[in-house]
This record gives sequence, structure tokens and C-alpha cells, in this order.
Amino acid sequence: MTHGDADVIVAGGGPVGLMLACELALAEVQVTVLERLTEVDTTIKAGSINTPSATAFYRRGLLPALAEVQREALEGFDAFLRQRNLAGASANPGQPPRFAGHFAGIMLRGDLLDADDPELASAGPADTIGIAPQAVLERLLAARADALGVTVRRGVELTGFDAGADGVTVRTTGGDLRAGWLVGCDGGRSTVRRLAGFPFPGTAPEITGHQAIVELTGADALGIGWNRTDTGTYAHGPFPGRILTVEFGGPPADREAPITAEELQNSLRHTSGVDVTVTKVHSATRFTDNARQVPDYRKGRVLLAGDAAHVHAPFSGQGLNLGIGDAVNLGWKLAATVHGWAPDGLLDTYTAERHPLGAWVLEWTRAQVALMRPEPHARALRNIIAELSGTIDATTFFAKKISGVQQRYDLPGDHPLTGRSAPDLPLADGNRLGDLMHSGCALLLDLADDADLRTRAAGYSDRVRVLTAACPERPALAGLLVRPDGCTAWAADRADGPTSTSASPQQEAGGTHAVDISPATLDGLDDALRRWFGAPGDAAA
Repeated sequence: MTHGDADVIVAGGGPVGLMLACELALAEVQVTVLERLTEVDTTIKAGSINTPSATAFYRRGLLPALAEVQREALEGFDAFLRQRNLAGASANPGQPPRFAGHFAGIMLRGDLLDADDPELASAGPADTIGIAPQAVLERLLAARADALGVTVRRGVELTGFDAGADGVTVRTTGGDLRAGWLVGCDGGRSTVRRLAGFPFPGTAPEITGHQAIVELTGADALGIGWNRTDTGTYAHGPFPGRILTVEFGGPPADREAPITAEELQNSLRHTSGVDVTVTKVHSATRFTDNARQVPDYRKGRVLLAGDAAHVHAPFSGQGLNLGIGDAVNLGWKLAATVHGWAPDGLLDTYTAERHPLGAWVLEWTRAQVALMRPEPHARALRNIIAELSGTIDATTFFAKKISGVQQRYDLPGDHPLTGRSAPDLPLADGNRLGDLMHSGCALLLDLADDADLRTRAAGYSDRVRVLTAACPERPALAGLLVRPDGCTAWAADRADGPTSTSASPQQEAGGTHAVDISPATLDGLDDALRRWFGAPGDAAA
């Protein structure tokens, strides 16, 4: 039942707000998104996504669209390299070596990754996607929100709200709205955060950064990629006209002032020492290393996600990805709360699970700023890190951190998969686990054809989809409970030895006979089902 004008109002229609709205809509929650801009913001911002984000989009059926976005972006990269080669550029001529990201502008070479590291094993089709400009991603999510029936009110800005025990009245430039919940996805200078009175502790900014797409002359003398100098750091590429500068003279005097060609030109000249001339600005933004995080992502019926909950420097491309993770984690939990079947404390696990990842990102970016400072002590430390990054162990360590493959929630259970993103299991029927999650429903995958396992989940048919299948590539794995956000809530391996001499078709496809899952392990399944999906039986109306 809709609570007034909507079950949930989301303030902010960027990628995080739209992703959250789509997750809520999949769970049949009535959601309204308020966005003060009348059109998608085309300002250059994030340009890539990590493995958890790519996997989240894959699980919702967006991979083909993202593959096309990446193809177009790669054409731009090729054009940039051809342009430099034709101009006689000497820095990194030809196709650059494969890299696995960067740390403080120190490029990581993909050929130094440990191919035997199990955490770098393929995440399935999502592994092929990494490039997704934020504006294009926002358009894709806006189209998906529209297809799911989300109400997006563009040109409407939240100006205030009153939150009570039974709902929220939101004041906007388009009139008042009533909803059960309000989620602020309205960026680093969040109005929702400020009006709700969330504390926002952290560290003050030290830098002024610029990112822009420009037309310029004299660019042939600029180095390709990230470059450190005695006056700062700059980046050129990986597509025509893209520049980034980092200066350490303090934060900008006015973050809101229009960014001019002269400002960008002076910054690029100062950090590069090259006499370039910026002749036209297509898109530009300022940034700092202001690093802050709210202690709790919820105050009553008001929640925060994305930059509204945490801000930091953009180095290593963590910001957009952190926000997408927030949205996917929060969506199903808030939907369960709206529908009335959420177990006690479910919504509190949003902060418990996401806050540690946000805190890590803040530390990760602070460390990079420290290494980028143009002073002797930082330079000495940077040289050591650069030398270490030329080893297999260090490259693998940095790449796993940047890619997000090490992310794990601290959940009950001893199985190594518990708390981690579910592996994209290839099944004997040709499906993969990611293909089975397009609806946003939780999934209990019975890989051992265990009737007792299925019986335990019988009271959750309205909240958990049960599927019996075989996975020849993982014959030891007997079962997997996957939350709607893709997190493994419970997993079990097969007991030693078969319990029967005959096998079902599913077991024959998996190359093994039926085996029992121990009662203690199945009791763990009972606990996980109750912890995440409440009491068995029909969900509350």
C-alpha cells in the first residue's frame, strides 16, 4: 500500500538515486525521484566502474547496453592514440601496455597480475566491462527507471521536510509530497544530510583539482596518462581533449564559480610546465580531497546513499562504485521494510555493511593524496611505492583493492563464500547465476538435489526463489543462498561420499551422486533465512 504520494522519495536523480529507485521498483515499491536538473548532467565525472558495479548491472540485465557504451569509449581511446602517433608523440608510442588501474597516478600493469590468485578468477561476463562514463550510465539508468514505472520529477528540488514516526512530508519547488521514507542521494553537498542534521566528520581539503574536456594547442608536449611534476600532477587522455590537474595550494576559493578556459589553462601550465593554450571548454568540473563520512547512514525514516553519505577525492575511481554498492545494498532492505516482512534490524545492516567500505575508501584516497604531494618526503615514499608496484605481489594487491573483488560483509557462517559476492556459477542448463537474478529476487540454489534443503525454504516462496540445478565446474558446492543484492548469505559444500547409488539427472550432469548436507549446516540455512527474510510463511500485506 502506497504511503501517501509514494512509499519512498529519493532526492537526487544521478546514477545512485536512479539505481536505488530501480531496485525499489523491482520489489514493487512506489518510488518518486526528485531531481533539480531538467536534463542529465553531462559534466565529465567518473569514467569507469569496478567489478562489484559491473556485476550488479549484469545481474539486472544491463550488460549488453554497457558493452555498447564501452565499445564507443574504446573507439575514443583509439582515436586519442592515433592522434598522438600522427603528431609524432614520443611518450608511450603505439598501444600502451595493459594496466589494472592506478594508485596515486602510478599505473599498474596488467601483465604483472598473479594469474593464479583465486580472487582474480573470472566474475563471468561482468569481467569484460570496466568503462562507463557517468553521464551515459545515468541515461541508461533513467531509461530503466522509466521502463520500471518510476516517477522521476525533473526540475523539482527538495527544499525541506518533516520526518515523523510514521512518515515524511517533503517540501519541494513543485509542492509538498508525503511518503513513508526519504533517501538522500543528492551528492556531496546534500540538502537532505544538512537538514536532517547528520554529523559529517572527516578531514579538510588540501588540493584543488580540475577535470575537463577541452580543445587545446601545444598538447603534443604533454605526457600521456598520469604525470607527476615538481608543481603538482596532471593527466592527459585517454581520449581526445581530456585533462586532469591536481594542485596543492589549498582548496578552490569558490567551488561554485564558473570554470573558465583561462583557469584550466593556468592550472595545466602550472602542473605540466608546458605552454599549452586552452581554446574551448566542452565540460569541466572542480574537485578537492575533502574526506568525510556520516557515522550512521540512517536517522529514523531518513537515509543517505552515495556522496550524500561520504565524500573523498576521486582517485582510483571509487566514488561512483561506492554509491552503486550503497544503492544495491539498501534497495531490497528498504523494500522489505516497506512491505512489512523485514526481520528486526534488517535496515540497520545497511550502515553496518556499507560504512566500513566507505571508511576504507576515504583512507585509500587520503593515502594517494599524501603520495602525490610535490615535496621531498612524499616523493621519497612515492618512489618506494612505485618500485613495489613493479612486482607481481604489489600489483595484485593494488588491483584487487581497486577492482573491489576483495569486498566482503562480516556475516555469520564459516563457508569462505559467505559475505562475498556470489560467484557467477555456470549451470548445466546453460544459464549462469547472474542470469537468474534479473528480477531482483533472492535465490536459493540447490546444487545437490537435496529435498531437505528445499523443505527448509518452503515457507519463503514469496521472498526466495528456489532452483535445483547442477554446476559441473563446482561439484563440491551443494547449495547457495544469495540475497537480492548478490551477497552470499549462506553456502554449503557436499558431505563426504554419496548417500545413494542412483543419481538424478541434475546430479549426473554435475558428475556426482546425491549426498546429504549435514543437519548443522542446514540449521545454518534456517538461521540465514530468518536473519534476512524474516519468519517463514506469507509476507505481510
